[in-house]
Amino acid sequence: MTIKLVAIDMDGTLLNEQGMITDAVAETIKRARKQGVYIVLCTGRPLMGVLNYLTDLELVTLDDFVISYNGSLVLNSKSGEVISEYGLSRQDYLAIDTLARQLNVHLHTVSREAIYTSNRDISRYTVNEAFLVDMPLKYRTPEEIAEQISVTKMMMIDEPEILADAIGKIPQHYFEQYTLVTSAPYYLEVLNREASKGAALRELAAYLSINASEIMAIGDAQNDLSMIEYAGLGIAMGNATEEIKAAADHIVASNAEDGVKEAIDRWAMGNVL
Repeated sequence: MTIKLVAIDMDGTLLNEQGMITDAVAETIKRARKQGVYIVLCTGRPLMGVLNYLTDLELVTLDDFVISYNGSLVLNSKSGEVISEYGLSRQDYLAIDTLARQLNVHLHTVSREAIYTSNRDISRYTVNEAFLVDMPLKYRTPEEIAEQISVTKMMMIDEPEILADAIGKIPQHYFEQYTLVTSAPYYLEVLNREASKGAALRELAAYLSINASEIMAIGDAQNDLSMIEYAGLGIAMGNATEEIKAAADHIVASNAEDGVKEAIDRWAMGNVL
């Protein structure tokens, strides 16, 4: 099997427990890229929260691409050319805002420019997300968000046990109308129905004329499931959830043990360990 493209999740996969890319992983990625393998960061983070990593990994040429917002946006890393983009409408925002209030969980809304919340008691997880992805955090009323903001995705965020209980109470039609994925025990992401990491990878593959069998996807959490199922070779990190491990073709070392390096060396570079 020849791997032409490697899709890599960031948090819990590319990044170690300190939120960093180790030198060993970075060097392996750069080596694979120089040999002509596409390396695509495929993350739930907003684009703004990925740019520094693309620069550090030298993935900023006209032949480099990035998937952000859990598949809602696919673009060229250098030119900014949009390959695909899916957002949420005003009506979508109002529906999800109402649902979050009924479930009594915190909610924030993400655009290309900032994170917005209408919660007067701002969740610590919203503050953490703004810091993590280096985006400004702004308070706005629901009416202001609905009328003024171009929404890319929304996130219900709360303590894991509170959020898990709330997810169990979401009516089935929301799962049919939107893409709902957990990216962490305290994050439930709400996306356009057409958006997912797997769908984004499929659209990018078509753009590049690459077959699914020539793609390797590496991830650890539920929001990575669609791309691991789509790719010809799905790789679960050693720290992945049991759901991801069950769906993957292989399991590598954890993000604390350079699992991404292992995967690229074994299957993209042909260096069987």
